[in-house]
Amino acid sequence: MSRSLRRGALAATAIVISIASLTACGAGNDAQTLGVKPDNAAVTVEDIQVQNALVITQPDTGRRGPAVVSATIFNNGQDSQTVESITLPGTATTVKLTPAKGSGQVVVPAGGSVVLGGEGNATAVIQNGVPERKSGDVQEVVFKLSETGDVGLQAFVVPAKSYFEGYGPSERPAPPATKPEKPATKPTGEPTAPETGEPTGEATHAAGH
Repeated sequence: MSRSLRRGALAATAIVISIASLTACGAGNDAQTLGVKPDNAAVTVEDIQVQNALVITQPDTGRRGPAVVSATIFNNGQDSQTVESITLPGTATTVKLTPAKGSGQVVVPAGGSVVLGGEGNATAVIQNGVPERKSGDVQEVVFKLSETGDVGLQAFVVPAKSYFEGYGPSERPAPPATKPEKPATKPTGEPTAPETGEPTGEATHAAGH
């Protein structure tokens, strides 16, 4: 494993530990108060700060299926903002945003935060996945906020295994169906009667009777 990939793996592990800490914190805490300083996958634009952004794919290599964007979005401003969209430039993907409860937009409250991914949190599902990306790659992710506009960063791509399993896609495609074995070929003709050694017709009278 190269030095850069080792750094990426260690950073990704640190990220998920930070995610767990952030998920446990209630709204109203900003990044400075939490004291979280991730090494990567973080960006601040005006009042919006995005931390611990990840693209989490299916757990098995080569398995096609939905992926998700996981991140924590902080709003250090005095007005709430909505996450209008999330895009992955360079890919033909659609990201479906769903709030933690009910339907509608994902709202980042003023002075608060919202977590994408994980049980009980809002979700950002990449419906057709990112099959061209492998674990350890990076993917540009752009969050569009209602007031701040585009907030982009480079996110690690990781499979939904180990630390990331609880934050990965909930929909897992079924394994490919195996082809049933072909039945043995049956004979097409009717079986002939076995020879018994007995005469099949009436016996003829002996000559002279």
